[in-house]
Amino acid sequence: QVQLAESGGGLVQTGGSLRLSCAASNPPSSSATMAWFRQAPGKEREFTAAIRWSGGSTRYADSVKGRFTISKDTAKNTMYLQMTSLRPDDTAVYYCAAGERLIYSTYDDLGRYNYWGQGTQVTVSS
Repeated sequence: QVQLAESGGGLVQTGGSLRLSCAASNPPSSSATMAWFRQAPGKEREFTAAIRWSGGSTRYADSVKGRFTISKDTAKNTMYLQMTSLRPDDTAVYYCAAGERLIYSTYDDLGRYNYWGQGTQVTVSS
């Protein structure tokens, strides 16, 4: 059982930056993939970015490529999402998730993730 806890959300102006953190209660396994999803009001939860815990391969949604960077600190069991050039349409609750034995093509499939955090609100004002 893994518990995930997000932090770092808040209110920021258009063009600003935020860094989200996701701390895992236990060290993710070598076959784990961790990801960020987001859910805007009235919309479905959507994939944002993912990182393989061992090896570090990453994948991004087209909407955030070049603006967001996913990373990890294995010593701290923590994943990060550095968000820059934020836009109002980035406003959402951001969730971190962890899954096992995902292949690259399934990193964006939320059904593949077994563990979820409680979410952190990001609001970008225009």
